[in-house]
Amino acid sequence: MTDLAARRAAFRRLHESGCFVMPNPWDIGTARYLAAMGFPALATTSSGFAFTRALPDTDWAVPLDAMLAHIAEIAAATDLPVNADFESGYAHDPEGVARNVAACVATGVAGLSIEDATGDPARPLYDIAEGAERIRAARAAIDAAGGGVVLTGRAECYLTGHPEPLPEAIRRLQAYAEAGADVVYAPGPKRREEIRTLVDALAPVPINILMSTNPGLKVADLEGLGVRRISVGSSLARAAWTGFIRAARRIHDEGSFGGFDGSVSFSELNGFFRQDLKDRGGA
Repeated sequence: MTDLAARRAAFRRLHESGCFVMPNPWDIGTARYLAAMGFPALATTSSGFAFTRALPDTDWAVPLDAMLAHIAEIAAATDLPVNADFESGYAHDPEGVARNVAACVATGVAGLSIEDATGDPARPLYDIAEGAERIRAARAAIDAAGGGVVLTGRAECYLTGHPEPLPEAIRRLQAYAEAGADVVYAPGPKRREEIRTLVDALAPVPINILMSTNPGLKVADLEGLGVRRISVGSSLARAAWTGFIRAARRIHDEGSFGGFDGSVSFSELNGFFRQDLKDRGGA
């Protein structure tokens, strides 16, 4: 499935029925490993990448050119469809969103998401009408480029502390679906009742749910609730950071190397990448 059109078509088909997990690598190595495990698609993580550059997430600290280069690198790392976490489109005005979305499509992604967070604490969310206009601009840019890239509209009500995140997210996602989003996504709901309400309110539009913690739900549970797509955001990157920080703290604070207990061995990781390089026709 190395042909870009085939990847994009395969990604669109994944949203037609069932439920799939789309994990988020943060570099080529993690992308290759996740692909080898058999996941059907991958997604970038803006925060996972930002942390590798010693930068914060959510406020466009990573320059657009650097993010586009990273997205292109992940898209080229495997033959799987890749969805770009494209934050708020790196522009406030619809024209800027359209221009940047066109550049993102050119990286070889099969999908991308646009958020409605402004990055301004005094006004954390765009008005619904503004948010919908930004989605319309992204849709037009995608359609002009051709190739069937899947557009996800995101409502950031939970992450920005809205006092009524669920009903507000439903209103926003309905508007974004009407504006041209193929998939809708409100990061935050963890309880069955919230997720079911969200799915029912947006049906038949496919819903993406974020699993950034362990709320006790499994993939089969989410599928039973009608969820079509599951992503994990920065969670895999944070799990790696957690192991690193814990081990480093034990060395610094205790003079102990006990933080290395249970680690994957050098030979296992090196062996995987040696074989992976051979499979790609390398030395």
